[in-house]
Amino acid sequence: MYYGAIKKNDIANGEGIRTSLFVSGCRNRCKNCFNPETWSFTYGEEFTRGVAEEIFASVDYPFINGITVLGGEPMEPENQKELLPFLREFKEKFPKKTVWLYTGNLYEELTAGVGKFPKCIEETEELLSLVDILVDGRFEEEKKSLGIIFRGSTNQRIIDMNKTREQGSIVIWDGCKNDKHYEKRT
Repeated sequence: MYYGAIKKNDIANGEGIRTSLFVSGCRNRCKNCFNPETWSFTYGEEFTRGVAEEIFASVDYPFINGITVLGGEPMEPENQKELLPFLREFKEKFPKKTVWLYTGNLYEELTAGVGKFPKCIEETEELLSLVDILVDGRFEEEKKSLGIIFRGSTNQRIIDMNKTREQGSIVIWDGCKNDKHYEKRT
């Protein structure tokens, strides 16, 4: 797996102060994507053990809330295979810190079952079990809004994965309660 950037002390891609990992590789190719260079699976640098250690070190402070994984597309099968052991280790080292993950795919697609959606592979279920907040849905230019939090277009959802697992149905993150631009799709 390759990555295009690591942003430390990031406040734009999730709640609180985070380290964000922008993975490379995306087949979604959303119109007017903010990061089209990451569509290539070989853009940037190779994700190595040293890079993982750098990320772990960057979050090992009480004021850092966690990590965010975005891209590109973290849920491309190639990326899931590399992200799963990384996120497992992250959760072991930092059980109180959160993982946000941005995907152009829908939660329903990713949870359809192995083989029922091209990006739903053997690793998908466990990978999603390590995610606290999932921002799902493709960026849609005609629904772009600068007045919304932590996403680019109003069709995208911010899903509280812990509550979703508990309740067995999609639960939108509490941080969206006062967002008048939030388009409800559940």
